[in-house]
Amino acid sequence: MIHEAITLTEDDGVTVLTLNRPAVMNALNRALRAELTAAIRASTARVIVITGAGRGFCAGQDLADGGSAADIDLEATLNEEYVPLLRAIVDAPMPVIAAVNGIAAGAGANLALACDVVIASEDAAFVQAFTRIGLIPDAGGTWTLPRQIGTARAMGAMLFADKITARQAADWGMIWEAVPAHAFAAHWQARARAIANGPAVAYRNVKRALQASSANALDTQLVLEARLQAECGKTDDFKEGVTAFLEKRSPVYRGR
Repeated sequence: MIHEAITLTEDDGVTVLTLNRPAVMNALNRALRAELTAAIRASTARVIVITGAGRGFCAGQDLADGGSAADIDLEATLNEEYVPLLRAIVDAPMPVIAAVNGIAAGAGANLALACDVVIASEDAAFVQAFTRIGLIPDAGGTWTLPRQIGTARAMGAMLFADKITARQAADWGMIWEAVPAHAFAAHWQARARAIANGPAVAYRNVKRALQASSANALDTQLVLEARLQAECGKTDDFKEGVTAFLEKRSPVYRGR
């Protein structure tokens, strides 16, 4: 597939997908959504990283895409374009990291928060900007955000549309970590390599277990844990991990 709105690089088990519309702060148009969805679905890497070109991560929906705002069929756009993108992230068998390099606003913020891990530069910020133009948060934000920071903070973030700094987001549990800007690129790259070089089946099953936990009763979750743990226990990586621990050396995982 030819990419115009994103760039794709692959190296040693890491796929990096860069939103590449820097002139409009990587605002989400139809082409970008389609390319990003297809690239995530097609990836066979051990980890995917989504980041942004230029100063921002993503400014949200491109309101100039497809004509005037009055011409946009928001329900169709969400159901036909955003839902497949979000499902691609959630259903990906490998961890998906959002490396948030700058502002993440509206659907751009919720795109990042849909990822498994969010690492942000301290120059970045998150804004639920929807009410500023008379809309409600979408792209999964009304589901994701209250589960991450609680209903009270999610309600405030959505009603007031205040900017939440990366450091504040980390303190609230909205994201995994905020990193000084000068160290940001090297840091997320090292994190991605660590996952790419780790036990792939274990990482996949961590994702599956956590996704199921919010809907499962305790007994159901315990059964799921046992089944997924049995899968991990049959891998070569488990054997290598135990052997390396007993031999007091770093493990060399093969992802199988």
